[in-house]
Amino acid sequence: MKNEFVLAFNEVLEEKGLPKEVILKALESAMVSAYRRSVNASNAQLVEAKIDPETGKVVIYAEKEVVDSVQDERTEVSLPEAQRYNPEAELGSMVVVESTPRDFGRVAAQTARQVIQQRIRDAERQLQMEHYQKQIGEIISGVVQATNAQGYTVGMEMRAEGTMLRKDVIPREKFRIHDRVRALISEVKDSPRGPQIFLSRTHRDFLRRLLENEVPEIFHGVVEIRSIAREPGDRAKVAVSATQSGIDPVGACVGVRGVRIQAIVRELHDEKIDVIEWSEDPAVFIAKAISPARVNGVYLDLGSESGRTATVVVPEDQLSLAIGRDGQNARLAAKLTGWRIDIKSLSEAAADILYRLQNDAKLAQTAEKEKETVGKVEDLLARKAEGRPLAQEEYDQIAKFIDRIEKATRAAAVPAPQKVSVDDELRKAIPASAFETNILDSELPEHISVILQESGMATLGDLAIQVKKDPDFVLKLQGIGLKSMEKINEVVQALLAQPAEKLVEAELAEAVEAAGESVEQPVTVIEPPVEEAPVAEGAVEETPPMVHIFEPVEEGEEISFVDVINEKPSEKTIEFFTEEEEEEEDSDLKTDKKKKKKKSVAVEYDPERDMVVRRKKHKRGGGAWDDEWTF
Repeated sequence: MKNEFVLAFNEVLEEKGLPKEVILKALESAMVSAYRRSVNASNAQLVEAKIDPETGKVVIYAEKEVVDSVQDERTEVSLPEAQRYNPEAELGSMVVVESTPRDFGRVAAQTARQVIQQRIRDAERQLQMEHYQKQIGEIISGVVQATNAQGYTVGMEMRAEGTMLRKDVIPREKFRIHDRVRALISEVKDSPRGPQIFLSRTHRDFLRRLLENEVPEIFHGVVEIRSIAREPGDRAKVAVSATQSGIDPVGACVGVRGVRIQAIVRELHDEKIDVIEWSEDPAVFIAKAISPARVNGVYLDLGSESGRTATVVVPEDQLSLAIGRDGQNARLAAKLTGWRIDIKSLSEAAADILYRLQNDAKLAQTAEKEKETVGKVEDLLARKAEGRPLAQEEYDQIAKFIDRIEKATRAAAVPAPQKVSVDDELRKAIPASAFETNILDSELPEHISVILQESGMATLGDLAIQVKKDPDFVLKLQGIGLKSMEKINEVVQALLAQPAEKLVEAELAEAVEAAGESVEQPVTVIEPPVEEAPVAEGAVEETPPMVHIFEPVEEGEEISFVDVINEKPSEKTIEFFTEEEEEEEDSDLKTDKKKKKKKSVAVEYDPERDMVVRRKKHKRGGGAWDDEWTF
């Protein structure tokens, strides 16, 4: 027993890699269970086991009653025997004494072995659970051990087994037993039979982790993955951006001659991957997301009932390419950008605009301005409907017409006055970071996130506002059931439990005050007319002195006397200051006195008198040129 125990104990410590204390506790519990079974002891009786790991000796202690005559050795002990362990023992008291059976051999060892194995399995499962919970969202490598109708069983480290369901396998992808496979740990659940580890090769984060492994710039944070939209086995779109200037994010992901991206394509069973550059401008980002199709224009509509909607106009020959097979390209672009995308050809967009110009009263003024162009566009669309070809210049004319009307329509839209709504009140209770977190990057399952995004909830903040304002709206969405709603509520409650980021009123007031001081308000100064003193009868009006004429002239340009003579009277009106007024102007700059008023003169040539005259305009004269001077 001694040698077998020591050997078994050391073997368990080496092979299982478990803590020594865990094994000792498991062994002691096993010996107690073996003792109870061998002597048929009651569960109410206190029984303890002590194991010496150096010698392997096992000692059982049991609580017994002190009596004069022992009739049941399992529960009674004599007074002299009890006093060996406790000198203060008395008749009728309870004493813990050694009770190791003499035949504590084969049956006890078999029972202990079973209990030890069970405890070791429990300890292994606990370690597996803790280890793989930290690995959620990471890629692991394993070997296929079994296959069935539900999926595959994959053997992993620490003697753990992962389950990869059929829905988590890329379509048209098959594995055989002993094949090595790489997958993402998507979920870990605890169960009586041990941890259930679910693997996935169709998750968006599987593509994200592959990019991090293949592209060092992404791993080190020089290039950042902004968004991923994927239909496993067919196509995927990845939006990337550079965190440092001078870095080409798309080129870094593709690699020289596509070496980096081709390695990922082979891993994903020849799945096509489009890598595009992310942009802060939604219109530019949507235009790139529609690639490889060319785009004529992207027009955003933030106030539509269906949420954020973008109308994309493409040439006639690019319509099918922009939509993609079964709408795949447009669907992936919508998931990638978080916008509802409506793709139209040039003729469809032009016909729609013509209809709006004819039936929308708000566009009546625009329709009147574009009356001539509308007629030309109608003729071109009629020719197109008859099957007659149009020249490229005519297509360009239609595209410019669409762009002009769409921009004019959005510029004419007057924003509604801002009012404090229920959404604003709810927004204060939600952390600001929630409005920057894409709904696809949340803890919700991917199919639920896609449904919520298509309904107009692009961020976690939008979801929280909608759930608090009208939870029935979310529950009525197609594909959202009671279980899905429970998961949504859990995510929202965890979000609302976080402290919201609020501005202090004093800081907000200072910010508003600083902003108000930096904005210059236009000031209109109305100067009272200066009445001129009446000229006494018989007095001679004094001729004003030579004047300085201030007129912007290009550098190096000189005005000749002949040009002044040939100038028409109605072509130029000049403002000037006299020498006296100029001196007063200089003194006003120093003493902040009131400025003198400006006067106006017209310089013209009088052919009857053959001289150049200047005419001075008086306000009281009703616009007539009353006075004149000669050079």
